[in-house]
Amino acid sequence: MRLTLNGKPREIDTSDSGAMPLLALLDALEVNPKLVAVAINGDVISKSEFATVRVCDGDAIEIVRMVGGGSGTPLPLAPSPTGGEGGL
Repeated sequence: MRLTLNGKPREIDTSDSGAMPLLALLDALEVNPKLVAVAINGDVISKSEFATVRVCDGDAIEIVRMVGGGSGTPLPLAPSPTGGEGGL
């Protein structure tokens, strides 16, 4: 199956020449479905639909991984245009 995955062409081996379940695609890519957001052809797929939605040849898939973290140190506030602190 030929897909565009995060903007790049990709061939995915499938036993069926038609569609494959989204969860099977995520599994084949070794992606944890609990940690991603997915859009198919520009439509965001809700996690509740991951088990029923099927990916077809030619689809454009965007997979976004959730990333958390940070230094734990708050960033300094930028000076405001009026000379005070904390303006945005």
